[in-house]
Amino acid sequence: MVEWIVSDGLTAYDQAVAFMETRAADIAAGRAGECVWLLEHPPLYTAGTSARASDLTDPHRFPVIPTRRGGQYTYHGPGQRVVYVMLDVGARGRDVRRFVQQLERWVIAALAEFNVTGHIRDGRVGVWVERPEKPRTASGAMAEDKIAAIGIRLRRWVSFHGLSINVDPDLEHFSGIVPCGISDHGVTSLVDLGLPVTMGDVDTALRRSFDRVIGERP
Repeated sequence: MVEWIVSDGLTAYDQAVAFMETRAADIAAGRAGECVWLLEHPPLYTAGTSARASDLTDPHRFPVIPTRRGGQYTYHGPGQRVVYVMLDVGARGRDVRRFVQQLERWVIAALAEFNVTGHIRDGRVGVWVERPEKPRTASGAMAEDKIAAIGIRLRRWVSFHGLSINVDPDLEHFSGIVPCGISDHGVTSLVDLGLPVTMGDVDTALRRSFDRVIGERP
């Protein structure tokens, strides 16, 4: 069975990483079961393995923490639901690409419970929503904003790190970085889209859609 943990308040990033590394090792060794951890962090920027120094535009605003997850710069802070997934990818088929696609579909399914249509775009990591009310891009395409980020790491075929969904963070805090290295699109949240959604609502949607999209391991 997958254990679900929900932490109130703000969890320090180093504390979260220590927990994930220990739990991932225990899962790989057969000493513990899989785990999904729902939490919030204090304001900070994390740098993934592909982060470019030029994408950190305000290095003094918040702590900047190097991390070994995939991806580039990401903001975490209050009002953002961080979802850490410690799952046995080895027992789930050893297909990393399929696993990441499952995480993407999981986010999209959870957003759909609030009548929000999430999209995956080639060359743009994360989950995006169309913004027809905004001016079109320079190329004439419809404006799109990012609502969720994904970045994982595997150790002995067990995943950790995971994803984040913007529920009601301070969107101005994203301006200290180029989020995920993408400068020609914006960032949004469920509340920014006009939805009075709470963190508890998002947790319920995540739990319900997890069972449909990912579920227990075989």
